[in-house]
Amino acid sequence: MASEDLGTDLLWGSRDKPARAPRLALTVDRIADAAIEVADAEGMASVSMQHVAARLDVTKMALYRHVSSKAELVAVMIESAVGDPPDLRAVPGGWRPRLVTWADLMRETWRRHPWLPAATTGERPTGPREVGWTESAVAALGDTGLDGGERMDAVFLLSGHIRNTQSSATAGTQPWTAEKRLREILDAHRDRFPALHEAARSSGSAVGDNGWSFGLNRILDGLEVLIAERRGGRIS
Repeated sequence: MASEDLGTDLLWGSRDKPARAPRLALTVDRIADAAIEVADAEGMASVSMQHVAARLDVTKMALYRHVSSKAELVAVMIESAVGDPPDLRAVPGGWRPRLVTWADLMRETWRRHPWLPAATTGERPTGPREVGWTESAVAALGDTGLDGGERMDAVFLLSGHIRNTQSSATAGTQPWTAEKRLREILDAHRDRFPALHEAARSSGSAVGDNGWSFGLNRILDGLEVLIAERRGGRIS
């Protein structure tokens, strides 16, 4: 059986398999929690089977009775870290406030676990909690008149915005709105970079949010126009 199939079985199946040696008291959830503690404190590069085993005071081979590889370990880490998906049905005001709530909750989750944006890319098994987050957002658009593909695309667009702004905030890749030194460089080279110099100067001294609010509102504004078209011009 392929390793990806093993990871899928682990994520979607029961996690109640007892340890072979009861004195170890190991479970998949305990292993995932220990690995998350390492990633939160030291970064994903520090997560290894050996490191996690040491944190749990067990042997590395004991971990392999529950997770077969580093890839499976990362899969269960993600599934535990994302938490239960939100129930947006009680959020008043229709699809837009529901998506804002969803986006804010996901952003908070990724802020608590800054390794999640990088860990949730590429081909990999996904579990019911992670899929449930997408289900929750797609359901929020259920009565908008958008077709299935459009609802999915809208959620993936929103997810990408969360990923990009969180990754930028973690890596510090958009410093020109806040870094004094770079502002000074732009001021000294205003003839070479006139548009960027003017934008940085006119943005004031307040520290931005890496485009989070601006991008979120522009995405939702665009969806609102499309939904209005589907409803014959009525904007909710």
